[in-house]
Amino acid sequence: MRNFNVFGIIPARYASTRFPGKPLALINGKPMVQWVYERVQSSEVKGLAVATDDERIADCVRGFGGEVVMTSPDHASGTDRCGEAARLMQPEDNDVIINIQGDEPLISPKEIHLLASAFEDPSVEIATLVNPFNDEKLLHDPNVVKVVKAKNGKVLYFSRLPIPYLRDGATPPKSYYRHIGIYAYRYKVLKEIVQLPTSELENSEKLEQLRWLENGYTICALECDYQGIGVDTPEDLAKLGVSS
Repeated sequence: MRNFNVFGIIPARYASTRFPGKPLALINGKPMVQWVYERVQSSEVKGLAVATDDERIADCVRGFGGEVVMTSPDHASGTDRCGEAARLMQPEDNDVIINIQGDEPLISPKEIHLLASAFEDPSVEIATLVNPFNDEKLLHDPNVVKVVKAKNGKVLYFSRLPIPYLRDGATPPKSYYRHIGIYAYRYKVLKEIVQLPTSELENSEKLEQLRWLENGYTICALECDYQGIGVDTPEDLAKLGVSS
């Protein structure tokens, strides 16, 4: 029997450089943030809220009956926004906070359950998802974050470059691993990592999870078959069969 509850938080900001107003983009007549919210709502989360600093997004979420937590406009990352929102939701230290990207409209309860199940091991601090792939184009795409992990499932490193590097014609691994940017944190750990200053590795790769590794936290990487379409630009909506 679990001794923790699961809370879901969907960070959503309006001022995206590549796609302003992205959470409100319509997908088959429904705002993207609503697609994400309703899919997560059907999972095992005890509490679920959209964390935003924008009243337009807040009004939209309230309009379809969702919960909203208003947060500071000064957060540098979704994790920082999750930290503030989680505090306002008042979880216990052992509870699990899942940071669900607001631009993943195809997320399902299956992925939420997989992340939550990792914390049945009391040693798990942070968990995320990875997906095996062998596409050469993805391997060399810096927007696709690659992961190497230990045999026990703990992440060794994240990079925008192909890793592991193949020296002297070494045999490629059976699969590379692509990072799916959904995180779950023990609430006690979330409170700690949002206090950490930016790190050298993080600044080099522009990946906030490297700050956690550099400060000695462990990240459990769970393999999944989820290959959702993250929406970063209006053109990405075409991949879902819709337009903006």
